[in-house]
Amino acid sequence: MSPRSDRLPRPTEAELAILTVLWRLGRATVREVHEDLAGDSKVGLTTVLKLMQIMVDKGLIARDTSVRPQVFWASQRQQQTQKRMVRDLLDRAFQGSPGELVLQALSLRRSSPEELARIKALLRELEGSDS
Repeated sequence: MSPRSDRLPRPTEAELAILTVLWRLGRATVREVHEDLAGDSKVGLTTVLKLMQIMVDKGLIARDTSVRPQVFWASQRQQQTQKRMVRDLLDRAFQGSPGELVLQALSLRRSSPEELARIKALLRELEGSDS
């Protein structure tokens, strides 16, 4: 992870909704993001525009100002942002203990067989790297 990505602010819930749209679409205009979000909430176009302008200032998203309408994209991949958010949660709420975080997460919701298989594979890999 680059030093710049460590300094990026944690996205708010509304910013995370916009990032989710951009990760799925790749690049999008404000109108496209707004239309995608309109199914989930009654947020206005100008609100989405303002949030996206703030997100550019924060470094969460970038834009191409050479085209009209402007096109926006996430400045980091989804996995990078998720890792940053989990690291923050791990440090703040679990005193840096990944085991406690995993135990709490697994106790909250039932995992699919596919998720459990991935978890088991990761545990085997981690156990193998300790040898």
